[in-house]
Amino acid sequence: MQQNSLMKSTLVYCILFVAAAMSVMLYYAATKTVKVTDLAQDEVVSSAQEEETTPAVPTQENEIVIDRSETNTNYFCVPMPENVKAEEVVLENHYMDKELWVGISSEQAKTYEAFYGANGVYGNCSNVTSGRFETEKERICLRFGLTGVYEYRSIFEDHTLYVEFVPPKEVYEKIIVIDPAYGGDERGVTVDRVMSKDITLDIAKALKTMFDESDIKVYYTRMDDSNPAPASRVDLAVETKADMLIRIEVSGDENSKLYGTSAVYNSKYFIPGFGNVELADLLEREVVTAISGKAGGLTESEVADEVVNSATVPAAAIRVGYLTNSQEAILLQREDYIKRIAEGIYNAVVKAYEPHES
Repeated sequence: MQQNSLMKSTLVYCILFVAAAMSVMLYYAATKTVKVTDLAQDEVVSSAQEEETTPAVPTQENEIVIDRSETNTNYFCVPMPENVKAEEVVLENHYMDKELWVGISSEQAKTYEAFYGANGVYGNCSNVTSGRFETEKERICLRFGLTGVYEYRSIFEDHTLYVEFVPPKEVYEKIIVIDPAYGGDERGVTVDRVMSKDITLDIAKALKTMFDESDIKVYYTRMDDSNPAPASRVDLAVETKADMLIRIEVSGDENSKLYGTSAVYNSKYFIPGFGNVELADLLEREVVTAISGKAGGLTESEVADEVVNSATVPAAAIRVGYLTNSQEAILLQREDYIKRIAEGIYNAVVKAYEPHES
């Protein structure tokens, strides 16, 4: 009798223990450590363009206070209003602007202005230069200026977003920068309303589709109609410690009979091993092969080639064809031809890494 009572008590305690353990596990899963969605600039630019409005002018009222007194943590800490859920928070890496955007989508977004007017950020703020918030529709965006280009590790816990800034090379073994030339008011060669800036951007977008499925991390100097300064384009390669920088250009000439693919390199800046001329040669060969085109040869850079001239990593510009040639102009407007050009560039990058594979 006593033994049965003991067994029943043990069983009850076991059930209570399991229930308590399950409750704790569910609590932590639901409300504690949750990874926040992390997007790169090239993944958010299209939606930003659709909703583009006149940029808000930062004022004293929408600045976020940065408390730099607490430095005993690796995390940059962003407090969140009590009712914000992890799935409502998205980190956007605007690397060309050296900014981290923390977006909170909620019907109550407008009410969060008062919260961030009263609550600042804290923790490890050494990589943060400034902070401000902007509200549009049902989204508040916290924009933080940074000292450089970083990747992020983040968790959401106890109504706080914890962000760790990580140098790109600590996350990715292989890094390249793709630079679609022109943009904005700089249209490049233009013939019958066909603009070089659109062709280079289309090639970059086709490349993104390919590289997103690879183990190579790509940073793009632009994925919209913006026109970053040459120094900013080069700086992206410096900040990310990229293995190479590839610029995409379109040729034009008064002689409309000229056609073909060529590449430009900086002969004045020597890089031992795989350098500028090797990259240019590889790009030209692979693109010409992919499009079954004509090789125009390699050309030394001129003063106007600011990006190629300023790069301190292997860099080359691939000139994919002559928009002033009527036949090549038709090809450069075809989606399948753009894809073949992108395949050539992609193949060149893959082959560039082959000697370094173990």
